[in-house]
Amino acid sequence: MTAAEAWRDATPLLAFCNMRTLYLRNVPDEVGERLERLAAREGMSLSAYAVRELGAIARRADNPSLLAALPDLDIDPRHVVADLARGCDGR
Repeated sequence: MTAAEAWRDATPLLAFCNMRTLYLRNVPDEVGERLERLAAREGMSLSAYAVRELGAIARRADNPSLLAALPDLDIDPRHVVADLARGCDGR
């Protein structure tokens, strides 16, 4: 089973969950048409596709706090770039 098939099968079940409903207004026609094409390629409804993509985007909201929790290793970024450049030269 592909991810698209699993998502498509799960979508009706999600309708019974206590979830927020969003209504999008003023979506340009070309954006809607592109989203419909992308959803069709995935074998998904436009709604399921939009929820999946919005979920991926929403997870980015946690990135700043995740980065802030990382330890400061006191490594000069210029040294990292120089090491990477030397490594790429060997390829």
